[in-house]
Amino acid sequence: AALLASRKGKKEIGMEELEAAIDRVIAGPERKSRLISEKEKEVIAYHESGHALVAKLLPNCDPVHKVSIIPRGNATLGYTLQLPTQDRYLISKLELMDKLSVLLGGRVAEDIVFKNVTTGAQNDLERATKLARQMVTEYGMSDTIGPITLGRKEHQIFLGRDISQERDYSEEIANKIDKEVRKIIENAYSRAKDILTKNRRKLKKIARNLMERETLEGKELDDLLNGIKLANLTKFK
Repeated sequence: AALLASRKGKKEIGMEELEAAIDRVIAGPERKSRLISEKEKEVIAYHESGHALVAKLLPNCDPVHKVSIIPRGNATLGYTLQLPTQDRYLISKLELMDKLSVLLGGRVAEDIVFKNVTTGAQNDLERATKLARQMVTEYGMSDTIGPITLGRKEHQIFLGRDISQERDYSEEIANKIDKEVRKIIENAYSRAKDILTKNRRKLKKIARNLMERETLEGKELDDLLNGIKLANLTKFK
């Protein structure tokens, strides 16, 4: 933030520099020179709008701070930033389920709007699958598996330079884990799909404004959902 302020000739760090620094740390530097077709831009806008709208409409989600379709870093084409209102040390099962639906909201939006899905959800699917597996094997949040931890036994070898891992459960349990993970993912996907299908007009409104502005702050997103027109965007209703 200090470096960004210095580049602009400012003597003090302002909110603009702090916001830019947060974006840079979370998603990488802007890559506005990256050429993206209008069609892909539309897909990205709906994808991020899907994340944002699900996060806004589920009760156990951190507030949406910002939604952007400005390319950043080496791979990020857009992102939805949620920030907690206070430090948290415990997360409930309901909160994790809502988080899964938010992660899957981007792919769901693509599916609903374009009747097709893209590779853009790869990281979302990876994170969702990892979280669902943690719920089953680490947090004891599966009714079928029960309140137990199913990890891996670790054995240090060669003076601690390497670690060999041995699964500490049977193939039968492994299959049950896979089924539970799939069930959790499918339930979260269905919730996201139900939300976005019922609120498709809101999804379209967010996506169209996002295509025009490229970035929506949390307050602007709230205004859109409350029927308030954004400045200089009176043609979008």
